[in-house]
Amino acid sequence: MILMDINLYHIEIKRHAFIRALQRGITPDLVESAIKGGRQLRFGKNRIKFVKKFKKFTVICVDEIIGGIIRIVTIEKK
Repeated sequence: MILMDINLYHIEIKRHAFIRALQRGITPDLVESAIKGGRQLRFGKNRIKFVKKFKKFTVICVDEIIGGIIRIVTIEKK
């Protein structure tokens, strides 16, 4: 498993993902922590998940990579 350096990419959060995260009780600092310190799971050609476990739940950010941009499509809580 090759970890990619996310500092080389511009991170863009879609409006829909941000609104759904707030509805699910996920604050922006938890999303940032999941992206910067979570596990990276690659699937498909240009898809990636950032998964971070917290004390009571897990935050999953489903992203797509387009050129030099990581676009966050949805944010889930388990």
